[in-house]
Amino acid sequence: MLVRVAARSCRVTRGCHRLWCGAPQLTVHIRCASETKAGTKRSDEQQHWEAASELPFSRARIGAFFQERPVLRNPFLEDALLRGYLKRHLPHEAARSDLCAFGERVANEVDTWGRECEMTPPQLIQFDPWGQRIDHIVTSPAWKRMKDLSAEEGLVAIGYERSFGEWSRVYQMSKLYIFSPSSGLYTCPLAMTDGAAKVIQSIGVTSPVDEAFSRLTTREPEWFWTSGQWMTERQGGSDVASGTETVAVPQSDGTYKLHGFKWFTSATDADMTLTLARVLDGTGATTPGSRGLSLFYAEVSRDESGQLRGIEVQRLKDKLGTRQMPTAELLLDGLPAHRLSEEGRGVASIANMLTITRIHNSISAAAAMRRVVQLSRDYATRRSAFGKVLKDYPLHMQTLARMEVETRGAFLLVMDVCRLLGREESGIATQLDTYLLRLLTPVVKLYTGKQAVAVVSEGLESFGGQGYIEDTGLPGLLRDAQVLSIWEGTTNILSLDVLRCVARSSGMVLHAYFAHAKSLLAGASSVPSLGPAVNAVEAALSELHKFVQVAAEREHGYLELAARDLAYSLARIYAGALLIDHACWKGASPSDTYAALRWCEQDLCPVVNKQERGCYDANTPPLDAALVYDQPSQE
Repeated sequence: MLVRVAARSCRVTRGCHRLWCGAPQLTVHIRCASETKAGTKRSDEQQHWEAASELPFSRARIGAFFQERPVLRNPFLEDALLRGYLKRHLPHEAARSDLCAFGERVANEVDTWGRECEMTPPQLIQFDPWGQRIDHIVTSPAWKRMKDLSAEEGLVAIGYERSFGEWSRVYQMSKLYIFSPSSGLYTCPLAMTDGAAKVIQSIGVTSPVDEAFSRLTTREPEWFWTSGQWMTERQGGSDVASGTETVAVPQSDGTYKLHGFKWFTSATDADMTLTLARVLDGTGATTPGSRGLSLFYAEVSRDESGQLRGIEVQRLKDKLGTRQMPTAELLLDGLPAHRLSEEGRGVASIANMLTITRIHNSISAAAAMRRVVQLSRDYATRRSAFGKVLKDYPLHMQTLARMEVETRGAFLLVMDVCRLLGREESGIATQLDTYLLRLLTPVVKLYTGKQAVAVVSEGLESFGGQGYIEDTGLPGLLRDAQVLSIWEGTTNILSLDVLRCVARSSGMVLHAYFAHAKSLLAGASSVPSLGPAVNAVEAALSELHKFVQVAAEREHGYLELAARDLAYSLARIYAGALLIDHACWKGASPSDTYAALRWCEQDLCPVVNKQERGCYDANTPPLDAALVYDQPSQE
């Protein structure tokens, strides 16, 4: 092969928008040896090609086409459902203006920080150059900016200032909903910070936690603290009653020193933490089970030599997602602490924290869905295939519409739980509200967590191969979404929690559920087009009521087998009722009606269909086990 090079001093390459000046540019002529044999004369056409041809993909020229990337615009202005919901329930100009301005900041500034957090994950430096243990967790500058922004924007403080009364939590969570997908997972420490503040508030803002409460809920960045939540130990996550081995040794001044091993501590760079431990009695013994667990408050600090007081960071977790946030294994070796709960009342004391963190989890799930839908629909206006942009293909629009319907259902589920929390905190909650909040918190958390994984996965597919490429930032959405069905209780654990709250309320939570779901349908009589959706929800409610009556007469194992499908049924029916209710208000759009109709086309009550197929019969568990552990026959 013969290559000839010609130099030019200045030339503009059109299409690529590249300007070359002062440096030689290569003009490449190629002649294959097989085309011109020794002793033969080249044709005029061949000579002309060699002299004039410039191959479009030779050397540095890579072609003129570059696919436009999806553009993130103001997530508040781009979200019709969010704006409509707030216009209906929180029509305050101050809230709207703040959310709009924050949306601009997220799109134009914060999203870049979030990407920096992803690209610069935390690192653990255990020793200094001279061998001294220092246990420094080094995070990116963007992670530190997220902390300052969280204080400035009141992302925790709003929930405690209560400037908008019973709607303050809806306002706070709307802001977090906008922030979450761009936050670099900083919403995780904010969830635990909010949960810690809620626990302290419920126990009493007195010494020694009065300053901590002030720091957790401030808008001043230099005063703001975040909190950890160090509960999980080696023996397991949700089963804290039998899995907690950490002990608390009483000190003469009334404080304690904690000794134990925390297997999974999220946001380990927090300023303080709440944790569970067992108090040692005078003989060195502890009380087993949940009756032996107490709640403790501890600050994360360093001594004069720079070493952590009573803490050794063993290692950072290597996680599938949420890589932006430090998660570590910690050895507690004499960590100074204060007991917050009555002795043996630790599990009861963290109930409020679980409510808050599960709501935050649900917000992050709905936000992830909204973000991938927003990016997917923008990309559909930019990507062409087979002669048309994607948005002109009905099948593609059908797929995005199904994602949108799921996102709308998730959003309304989460916001209704936020509404109920706000009513409780404002002191105006009815008994029905209290029952609904207790039932719906685990239901919404488990359901939106599963929705998020499915919708985000579908969203990545809408980008084709680019959805699988890490440096687009898109795969991180899916990796981070996977934690949402795991953190704060897996789907099965929360399904069993639903059964517990039904049992402990003697079924009153279900009475509240049926009553309120029916009330949400009341306004639909004025919107005839919603008839099919209303009929579907009413039929599902009737079927669910019958199932509950039948299951109550069966052995305990029957309902336990049905727990997951029961939780899904509660979520789908309630979301359908909420979508119908939203489609009935005077400011509703045709899309609100269409979304309600599409949601209610699915199987709203899967627990009844599974019941009819015998999925919960007594012979099912051994068959399930035999299938899972099926062994090849021995020949």
